[in-house]
Amino acid sequence: MSDERQNYLAKRQLKRGSAGWILLAGLGVSYVISGDFAGWNFGIAQAGWGGFLIAALAMALMYFTLVLSLAEMSAAIPTAGGGYSFARQAMGPLGGYITGLSVLIEYALAPAAIVIFIGSAVNELIAIDGPIVYACFYSIFIAIHLSGIGQALKVMMVISALAVIAILLTAAVLIGQFDINNLFDIPPTTFEATRLLPMGWYGVWAALPFAMWLFLAVEGVPLAAEEAKNPAKDVPKGIIGAMVFLLFTATLVVFLLAGAVGAKVIGDSPVPLVDTLNISGYSSIATLVNLLGLAGLIASFFSIIYGYSRLVFALSRAGYLPKGLSLTNKNKVPAQALILPGILGFAVSLSGKGDLILAMAVVGATVSYALMSLSHILLRYKQPNLARPYKTPGGVVTPSIALFLSLVAMTGVYAFSPPAFFMTLGLYIIGIAYYLLYSRHNLVASTAAEEFEMLALAEQELETEFTN
Repeated sequence: MSDERQNYLAKRQLKRGSAGWILLAGLGVSYVISGDFAGWNFGIAQAGWGGFLIAALAMALMYFTLVLSLAEMSAAIPTAGGGYSFARQAMGPLGGYITGLSVLIEYALAPAAIVIFIGSAVNELIAIDGPIVYACFYSIFIAIHLSGIGQALKVMMVISALAVIAILLTAAVLIGQFDINNLFDIPPTTFEATRLLPMGWYGVWAALPFAMWLFLAVEGVPLAAEEAKNPAKDVPKGIIGAMVFLLFTATLVVFLLAGAVGAKVIGDSPVPLVDTLNISGYSSIATLVNLLGLAGLIASFFSIIYGYSRLVFALSRAGYLPKGLSLTNKNKVPAQALILPGILGFAVSLSGKGDLILAMAVVGATVSYALMSLSHILLRYKQPNLARPYKTPGGVVTPSIALFLSLVAMTGVYAFSPPAFFMTLGLYIIGIAYYLLYSRHNLVASTAAEEFEMLALAEQELETEFTN
């Protein structure tokens, strides 16, 4: 490797061996946990409880099959690019870029939506909301990330644990109040509708984006692959462990909240856990859960910031984005990849339209899921001899299920919010134009194999220098 190329990569190295599988599983839970506190329940207003349950089961299947696919690919291709890296190896530079762009849309927009929800929660506590709150949270948590991956992951684990305690406490209090009749208290709205599906099958379709909120962003665990202790083993165990735990917490909130106070109340509630506890007569516990629920929002906000920084780092290091974004500081943290998207996210949050921003993030997510699933299928056929320390159960059938359901979920955003769908399409047009006009002429490596070989060689050379 030339001295110039080695110097380029030496300035773009993450801290290795910082995370075991338990920390990675905690990271996966952190990405998602805010979704248990708010957002998902609006799907009940779209479809009724029965319709939402069908949507949630479909999305749980989509995420579980996707996670199993990602477990195989992340063990075989353990780089910070996650889905982008898998797609580039399977579909070439353009396929990799579109996948990376899709994940970036999801991960850049989701924190902007979450910080709006954080502002609402802070307003309930101390009557302060708006840009001041948004700026404070972006600044504080980006600063923590700049201190290093080890410290950041530990903070995420603590915050996530508080959020999980809130969910378990709520479940323990409400389990004795469960009444199955409360699940079906929304009357049918059309002649063809039923008590199970009060808004019909169209409601199920429109509820899909909300059901995704119970699991959205768990796919980000592979973005930590380069910082894992043993990527081939730790990343699959971490992402599968996170998904299993999230299935458990999703089951608790979907069944127990509506079962305690009625689906109609939950479908219209901005803070379903807190409202359910207040209506049930547990006001003191509701206050505690409100505080811990803020921790849940912060956990997802904090961890998704980590996710977008590693994605921007990987895309920049490969030449898809300006190369200065992948420079790392003395703590082996990509500072510019943390700060610049944070500034853009803060600007987006000033719109105050959390629901619209989330719907746009879901479009990016579903496109990325489809492309990652397709990448898994193509890699099985194109590179059958690729070393796979973990193999997905079900072979190509598993990613095929994820591919189909992700496309269905993408159309669900159109059913709920056509403006969000077309605004996201506009982002794709801008992003693809940027690739065609600029970044494809500035790629560091001509093929995925060359890029991965270059990274591996650089790592070996740097380790040799450090040892000597």
